[in-house]
Amino acid sequence: MVDSKHPETLAVHAGYRNDPNTGSVAVPLYQTTSFQFNDTQHAENLFALKELGNIYTRIMNPTNDALEQRLSAIEGGAAALSLASGQSASSYTVMNLCRSGDNFVSSNNLYGGTWNLFANTLKDFGIEVRYADAADPESFRKATDDRTRCYYAETLPNPKLNVFPIKEVADIGRELGVPLIVDNTAAPSICRPLDHGAAVVMYSTTKYLTGNGTSIGGIMIDGGNFDWEANKERFPTLNEPDPSYHGAVWTEAAKPLGPIAYILRARVVLLRDLGACMSPFNAFQTIQGLETMPLRMERHCENGEKVAEYLAKHEKISHAIHPSLQDGEMKRRADAYLSGGYGALVGFELKGGKEAGMKFIDSLKMLYHVANIGDARSLAIHPASTTHSQLSPEEQVQTGVTPGYVRLAIGIEHIDDILADLEQALKAA
Repeated sequence: MVDSKHPETLAVHAGYRNDPNTGSVAVPLYQTTSFQFNDTQHAENLFALKELGNIYTRIMNPTNDALEQRLSAIEGGAAALSLASGQSASSYTVMNLCRSGDNFVSSNNLYGGTWNLFANTLKDFGIEVRYADAADPESFRKATDDRTRCYYAETLPNPKLNVFPIKEVADIGRELGVPLIVDNTAAPSICRPLDHGAAVVMYSTTKYLTGNGTSIGGIMIDGGNFDWEANKERFPTLNEPDPSYHGAVWTEAAKPLGPIAYILRARVVLLRDLGACMSPFNAFQTIQGLETMPLRMERHCENGEKVAEYLAKHEKISHAIHPSLQDGEMKRRADAYLSGGYGALVGFELKGGKEAGMKFIDSLKMLYHVANIGDARSLAIHPASTTHSQLSPEEQVQTGVTPGYVRLAIGIEHIDDILADLEQALKAA
């Protein structure tokens, strides 16, 4: 296996060299539901977790495994689990630790769909979210009690795009025995949250990791750097006998396999029972995109910064939002946690409010109006009328959405063509 710590190399080589049966250099697509056991002893060993291997694609698949190993290497993690979508990854990362009656503390700067998941759907499961002010790391400490199982945040949350203080909150969490989960969807290659103290990283692979807008997916990566046994009472899902798996205690069961208790339970309990598995075909598609992800991110970031500079000077815009435009503490965080670029998400507020925002979107000719980020192509959306419209007016304000706010996800096209389309749409608005 290639020995490297560079994402450009790992994205091409990590987790797979060639197929042992055919010599195939490209990761094969194993489009199968199930796998033949060598014999009954082999089957018994697999089901008893005495050895890891392929049983059924809902639980594990060689194509998915190659993707999981590759992303785990890129992030510096111990193991990973691919899932059907980013939403399932957000759900599983929290549900792997929380039971009914438990709580977790989340940053108040979140993607609208995640906000709704936490505030409403998980509430129906008896799991309480407590929102903390991302601008004040100590607010996480204040919201923590004995039933707090984890912290949750996005590295580069939209729409505010204020880089999250990963180390500051992770340090508070480790002092209290609480792990930090970080959604790094908007910042692959330019940020490694595990290096700054996060315990778990997750992605919507749909976005920059795949990069071509073809395949929905998610992934969660166990850093292997958190001691789940040091505070056993805080993590009953990992330290108490699990009746759904013959009384297994996951911190004990995982020891022969490595520091992977967290991801092991997610795979053999949550994925087994709830079934949100990534299809092998989508894993195959994601691997194809992942190989060029670091290269694409360079162009995404370069174009994003140029667009932000252009918008910041435009007469129809009250203010533009991008980490490169920030100053003070927000700029310090951006420089501390982002390396090689400030990301491709750019926000701006039109002086004409909601009507102007919608007119701008309707006037675009090259940029696509879609509810996505991270395509190779440039994308735009008006959150107040789409992704955040299901939130109450108070929740929209809390998440940074205002009537005239527009979010751009800048692609890899020539910068002159991107700016030309923005200019003509702004004139029409």
